[in-house]
Amino acid sequence: MSKKSKTPHPRGKSLRSQLWFDNPENPGMTALYLERYLNFGLTSAELRSGKPIIGIAQTGSDLSPCNRHHLDLAERVREGIREAGGIAFEFPVHPIQETGKRPTAALDRNLAYLGLVEILYGYPLDGVVLMTGCDKTTPACIMAAATVNIPAIVLSGGPMLNGWWKGERSGSGMAVWNARQELAAGRIDNNEFIEIVASSAPSIGHCNTMGTASTMNALAEALGMSLPGCAAIPAPYKERRQIAYETGKRAVEIVREDLKPSDILTRKAFENCIVANSAIGGSTNAPIHINAIARHIGVKLTVNDWEKIGYDVPLLVNMQPAGYYLGEEYYRAGGLPAVMNELMKAGRLHADALTINGKTMGDNVRKAKVQDHDVIKPYKKPMKEKAGFKVLHGNLFDSAIMKLSVISEEFRNRYLINPKDMNAFEGKAVVFEGPEDYHHRIDDPKLQIDENTMLFIRGTGPIGYPGGAEVVNMQPPAALIKRGITSLPCIGDGRQSGTSGSPSILNASPEAAAGGGLALLKTGDPVRIDLNKGTANILVSKAELDRRRAALQRRGGFHYPASQTPWQEIQRGMVDQLADGMVLKPAVKYQRVAQTSGVPRDNH
Repeated sequence: MSKKSKTPHPRGKSLRSQLWFDNPENPGMTALYLERYLNFGLTSAELRSGKPIIGIAQTGSDLSPCNRHHLDLAERVREGIREAGGIAFEFPVHPIQETGKRPTAALDRNLAYLGLVEILYGYPLDGVVLMTGCDKTTPACIMAAATVNIPAIVLSGGPMLNGWWKGERSGSGMAVWNARQELAAGRIDNNEFIEIVASSAPSIGHCNTMGTASTMNALAEALGMSLPGCAAIPAPYKERRQIAYETGKRAVEIVREDLKPSDILTRKAFENCIVANSAIGGSTNAPIHINAIARHIGVKLTVNDWEKIGYDVPLLVNMQPAGYYLGEEYYRAGGLPAVMNELMKAGRLHADALTINGKTMGDNVRKAKVQDHDVIKPYKKPMKEKAGFKVLHGNLFDSAIMKLSVISEEFRNRYLINPKDMNAFEGKAVVFEGPEDYHHRIDDPKLQIDENTMLFIRGTGPIGYPGGAEVVNMQPPAALIKRGITSLPCIGDGRQSGTSGSPSILNASPEAAAGGGLALLKTGDPVRIDLNKGTANILVSKAELDRRRAALQRRGGFHYPASQTPWQEIQRGMVDQLADGMVLKPAVKYQRVAQTSGVPRDNH
């Protein structure tokens, strides 16, 4: 390495990219690596200058409308990188769009993760800006950064502007669920149904409710992987482009500081994340994705930790689906920093947890103030006292979660306030074999579904669907909706949209396709759910369940549809259950790859 071109790493190490572009030990390969990167206008002097090469992991495309504005935001990121003395290399990430991908976008989270791991490890990148937004893009990107462990920073794309319909707020997802009830009751027609749903998407950006997108980007900030205040900025606001520029600048600095995901993603960070999720009324998909990130960085985190750490945290954010407002009001009220300030004052945060700007979480949020106490409530005057997840166990499954913050008064009054059996309910099971069966039979009067019925859906998990689909939030038959019964207890081995306000029991693990107790359930079985004890059981004898299991095994196990693509078959063969993050089981042993595996072998 020539004296002219050598710019040592501040901690005494050369940059990764210099082993591609300025390696005096192998001038032949240096020439080959440089050659094609010059053909669109970069110069040899630039690439051999020792300036950090910063990747921009681009998740925006025409197939991913929630993230499409990242194509524009990336220009501001580039300007920030250049301003700080770096060189930007933008590249595509496998698209993931929650509302566009069949059979489910969750199928592609691990596929995008794998592709990004190979890019971050195999190309001359010193650091990366992870451009996130729609639900699965955030965990996929952070999982990959955690695995490779080069300096990484998250830039989320922000929520859409508020939607409106006839003078009322129209929130992402919530508009769908509410309009479905109106359609089932015969109060609107198909055209008006479509108009109502479309009203909830008025601008660029991801969901404007506290669905999985807003949740996961808030939790990226709670983990310390985004600049303070990043998550809540609405996509069209000027502040979104401003923080894109600042993120680009910071990406260069973290390379010079050698600040890596392993420095940020500690046990304290994950505990802060769980507490924040309860306070914001976050999605039931959060434990799946956060547990996956923890497994890839090597931090022990279980589904039970979500109840242990977050169950008694109060709900502070008055935002749909658990509350009333949407993303614009939440941002103007102070966003996540204001929420974290309330939590810190109450002693619920690890204030000393390090974040991506080099400061602690406490330093970042200490001066943040709530600007609207109707949108972000004081800790001592919350919307709900205990807003975390209840983790249930029993012969139906080893674990499943229930989101307490979205239990409506109607649901609570019908099922949870029997003075002789508080917070528990029993009912007759009606079992559906996937969403097609549910839609085909839900209004069949022969099922005799009434307010004492529990709706079950199975074959919807990581293996059975495949991918784990958002199909558990089942509405009652139209006949019950017309009587004012808008929700029944729903239980399944799949997921539910984070925008849904249904108090379903979700993410049942193991799923029916993996031999879980749901595979043994029959329509007509009595089932008991006890929130006080944290149990969920079929009220039949163990001997009967043993007979059913033996019969199931003689039939070759639980039947599920054949794989339709190579990836479906590959993932089914190695995927873990929802409680354990739905990770690819062979992948979790690859940790801190950039440090433990060195640089890949030369390609010629």
